[in-house]
Amino acid sequence: MKVIAHRGYSGRYPENTMLAFEKAVEAGCDAIEMDVQLTKDGEVVVIHDERIDRTTDGTGFVKDYTAGELQRFNAAKLFPHITEFQHIPTFDEYCSWAKQAGIETNIEIKTGIYYYEDIEKKTLDIIRRHGLEDKVMFSSFNHVSLIRIRELMPEAVCGALIGKMGIGNAGYYCSVNGFSCYHPDYEGLTREMVENCRQYGIRLNVWTVNSMEGLEQLHDWGCEGIITNYPGVAKRWLLGGEK
Repeated sequence: MKVIAHRGYSGRYPENTMLAFEKAVEAGCDAIEMDVQLTKDGEVVVIHDERIDRTTDGTGFVKDYTAGELQRFNAAKLFPHITEFQHIPTFDEYCSWAKQAGIETNIEIKTGIYYYEDIEKKTLDIIRRHGLEDKVMFSSFNHVSLIRIRELMPEAVCGALIGKMGIGNAGYYCSVNGFSCYHPDYEGLTREMVENCRQYGIRLNVWTVNSMEGLEQLHDWGCEGIITNYPGVAKRWLLGGEK
């Protein structure tokens, strides 16, 4: 079972920052999950929320700032004990680092509130420029974005993100839409959903798993991956707990 670091090592470091990504790799994660959006000047940047208010010392929408303007805000707002300035990374910066780190990446396309123009193509162009095609997968709550990714890169691995309600026949749903993976909320996942995914050969990467109970249950169910804020804790348990 792979340990996928949710926005990097976000339980201990500012989410979606280079610091959180570096610490996740140091902790032994198998992959990093992160989010991309578009700026006013059409640059792909790494941030979860459509607004910058929650995680930075700024305010307003990502789409209303240029990439240069965004990088002036400190993205360590939720971790006041971290005194070193943490900027919002560009996706190009992340990919340059990920190439050297040799880490796999789960890229969430954030098109649920704003359908950013050409974000799928822009993201793929950066991935191809860094030669990371075989080191990435894509997820989104907006499954139209995943279909667009598959149109632009037919070999792309895509995972359908779903909230707590889930989809009862998720395996069938993913198979008919060309999605290799199902990414459900742990709280809504049932054994029946897992079995339906098994029936159709769909892999499960489950979010956000921060409890030992969840870790043990998903391991027992044979899920392929967990997305967690605490990759170091999960990795240590798996290395010591697998039979």
